[in-house]
Amino acid sequence: MLEIKNVSKNFEKFKLNDISFNLESGYIMGFIGPNGAGKSTTIKLIMNLLKKDSGEIKIFGKDHIDFEREVKNRIGFVYDESYFYEDLTINQMKNIIAPFYKNWDEKMFSKYIKDFNLDYTQKIKKLSKGMKMKFSLATALSHNADLIIMDEPTSGLDPIFRREILDILYSVIQDENKSIFFSTHITTDLEKVADYITFINNGEIVFSKSKDEVLESYGVVKGGKDLLDGDTRKEFIGIRETNVGFEGLAENPQRLKKIFGSEILIERPTLEDIMIYSVRR
Repeated sequence: MLEIKNVSKNFEKFKLNDISFNLESGYIMGFIGPNGAGKSTTIKLIMNLLKKDSGEIKIFGKDHIDFEREVKNRIGFVYDESYFYEDLTINQMKNIIAPFYKNWDEKMFSKYIKDFNLDYTQKIKKLSKGMKMKFSLATALSHNADLIIMDEPTSGLDPIFRREILDILYSVIQDENKSIFFSTHITTDLEKVADYITFINNGEIVFSKSKDEVLESYGVVKGGKDLLDGDTRKEFIGIRETNVGFEGLAENPQRLKKIFGSEILIERPTLEDIMIYSVRR
């Protein structure tokens, strides 16, 4: 579905450095990283809204520039901000968007409008952020897109709206010919629905693995401060110390279990733990 190979982009104060990852059909990939890590830059490069300096981007096995119109006809794009004409109604805005897509499905759009409790006659500027996101999602899903690309779609939404959107994504991915690329810093959302996680930091890919592999590869280790010295500190990706003990993220935590035995406690990490400790490294 999506192949990013050795892609770089240089700015005055930031560099996206030789990044590579793949997304196969039938899966949801979560794209995580702190603000400023390169998530939105990567998505803009995929959508050819920015020109890459080097590397290769293929969508559906085709070059994203040489076959731009063809591949974009099969992409549903949901951005974190609303770029609709605010003074138009939902129906008027839909009438502008629909002709751009060869496979626009009016019945499907009507279904989503009804499911999302949206009103065709309501002006865009009167919609809440959650309602705008639902309208954006409805347009993205109404032309039988095979690849859904979402940039921070749940940012700023309340938990109920977020859960509704996740349920919709989960239902979409039941079609094994479709895939979703989901950029967010709300990692708890990804733990519910993602199959793969790609982690970017400072413009470089830290890892791109299955979610289960990621969560099983790391451990949050807790113990007394007396266990820490120059050698043992090297075993940790990051450490947080208190007056009475420490908590740290380690890759291959069972190695530490062999060293310290019952003196430490090992817990399964969250994606947020992995991201925070890695960024603070």
